[in-house]
Amino acid sequence: MPGTHRLDPDRFAQVIPKEGDSYLGAPGAVLDGGRTNQYAFGGAAPDVSIRHLTVQNFVAPPDEGVVNHESADGWVIEHATIRDNSGAGLMSGARQQVRASCLKDNGQYGMNAYKGGGPLGGLVVEGNEITGNNKDDWERRKPGCGCTGGVKFWAVNGADVRGNWVHDNRGAGLWADTNNNDFRIEDNVLEANDGAALIYEISYNAVIRNNVIRKNNWVEGRRSAERGDDFPFATVYLSESGGEPRVRARTDKVEVYRNVLENNWNGITLWENADRFCNSPANTSSGVCTLLVDRPDRCSAPGISGAPLYADCRWKTQRVDIHDNRFVLDTSVVDCTAKCDRMAVLANYGTYPDWSPYQGEQVAEDISLKQQNRWHENVYVGPWRFVAHDPSRVLDSGQWQGPPYQQDQGSTFGPRAGG
Repeated sequence: MPGTHRLDPDRFAQVIPKEGDSYLGAPGAVLDGGRTNQYAFGGAAPDVSIRHLTVQNFVAPPDEGVVNHESADGWVIEHATIRDNSGAGLMSGARQQVRASCLKDNGQYGMNAYKGGGPLGGLVVEGNEITGNNKDDWERRKPGCGCTGGVKFWAVNGADVRGNWVHDNRGAGLWADTNNNDFRIEDNVLEANDGAALIYEISYNAVIRNNVIRKNNWVEGRRSAERGDDFPFATVYLSESGGEPRVRARTDKVEVYRNVLENNWNGITLWENADRFCNSPANTSSGVCTLLVDRPDRCSAPGISGAPLYADCRWKTQRVDIHDNRFVLDTSVVDCTAKCDRMAVLANYGTYPDWSPYQGEQVAEDISLKQQNRWHENVYVGPWRFVAHDPSRVLDSGQWQGPPYQQDQGSTFGPRAGG
């Protein structure tokens, strides 16, 4: 029925569907949590559908969600509006479809694609507006938590994210973090997010194509520059992520092509933290190992110093193919004079822990020269610069194209922006 509907005034009161139930809202139908109820739809029943319904003013705790709280499988969310809730507006189970919906102004995430115990695969996020999320500014409340984004994906094996408008989120627009694999991120408009448009972190095998990416990272990028940080905080940030043929997917690379990046704070950064690997205290995804090693404790001295563990205990930024993109930068639009104009492929020098076999500059050498990371056939408009090996090594286009890096073969460079 139309109008506003409420649950019992108990914080745990919620709708518990049965398998295959369908909830269809009449025009103007609203389910309102009254800032009292934590969850709107919960339970483990699969194959539930929710259509044409607004869900608002629920108060889920951090990292929990209002709709599909238990991450049940096979749910379909269509033509729904999920707004002004605490925590995540929506959780996800396997084979979930979220289409033509609005995930807006939620306190932490628009959607948190996480299923404890998994697996979570076959996810479709298509044709949605995802805006204004992380309203409660969790990265400031818990610095370094990595717990925000328009959508956050955790250990999702197979996702199609297409045709969405992801804009004006506080923090990142889309953030895939920890052992995600087999993503297609295509035909989206990612714009005016405070942080990166897209982060793909310690994950595998993705196609990122045909996206329009504009005016992102102005807040976080500027903040990092103003505090004197030389790191090239990026609009598309691939952190310890790359192609791995041994992990089954629709591609064995991370391929980034036919995108338009316009007037963002920085471009694409490929990064590896030399100290971050399975079983390292520096791995913020603690207790998690790569998809190539079954137990974290195997990644320890002395075995980690030899094959195959030396390679397999690292999440590697490798086999990244960046081509046929258009990169436009007009610094008068971005309102910047420095540190907003960079592409980068780099690592830090390994120092920690004392038993790490990755100390020194070997990881920086590998990511820059030996791991099949390539830019080619791109178009650059504006005053672009390039960072290779480490943050101190800033190059012009000629140095970037010349030895030893030999990047952007077949690309064109024009000094004027706006063309």
